[in-house]
Amino acid sequence: MTDQPNRPDYPAITTEVDHVEPVPRRIRAVLAGETVLDTTRARYVWEVPFYPQYYIPLADVRADLLVPGDGTEQSSRGAVERYGLRVGDTHRPGAVSVLRESPIAGLGDTARFDWGALDAWYEEDEQVFVHPRNPYVRVDALRSTRTVRVERDGTVLAESSSPVLVFETGLPTRFYLNRTEVDFSRLVPSDTVTACPYKGTTTGYWSARIGERLHPDLAWCYDFPTHQLTPIAGLVAFYNERVDLFLDGRKLERPKRPTARAGD
Repeated sequence: MTDQPNRPDYPAITTEVDHVEPVPRRIRAVLAGETVLDTTRARYVWEVPFYPQYYIPLADVRADLLVPGDGTEQSSRGAVERYGLRVGDTHRPGAVSVLRESPIAGLGDTARFDWGALDAWYEEDEQVFVHPRNPYVRVDALRSTRTVRVERDGTVLAESSSPVLVFETGLPTRFYLNRTEVDFSRLVPSDTVTACPYKGTTTGYWSARIGERLHPDLAWCYDFPTHQLTPIAGLVAFYNERVDLFLDGRKLERPKRPTARAGD
């Protein structure tokens, strides 16, 4: 399970579909131990308004790993030729979309790779998860001495006077608490795992048992977050959408959202 990046139910900085910008970072991707692409000339392309994809110059792609596919498809960016990827015994059919020509400047002779078809992606020397990071999204983790209390159905699940607050563009503030301030007698470990391009991959999820009812996946943690988010390492956060949060004694309004995941 991954943190889905398409978030139309919260306000967010958006960019016009088919908008193109240069990527100022070195981009690499690996499959079965082989570097499939390595470029400093990638393009951000917003296929949807909320986050971009990488388009890679064909000259920076291992052509010997491409397997011709069948036919072409038309898109607003031009005629798309489908290719597969093969590295030894590892085959990813239909994983590559190639634009030989495009009406959009800068997209001719580029390739777009299905994210999950590659084993790992890197910006410079840091691994990136789920999808490219939106250059218009900012994420900050700030230590605080404000008091935070977490309740569900009137039962206190956690209380802290030393939280770390995570502010992410377009999303509600998340409150990360020390494990010693969480009542784990109410929590049940879950097998759920999610990932976020800005924080990394979760290492723990918990459901909450209140009376006879189990509330699934209310809390999560990142033991090894990205270095920008190191203040949250090992801390526990709860979904604002599904618990009652009190900040300095004032009850916060629950964000209205149909679904929620920890990578948000």
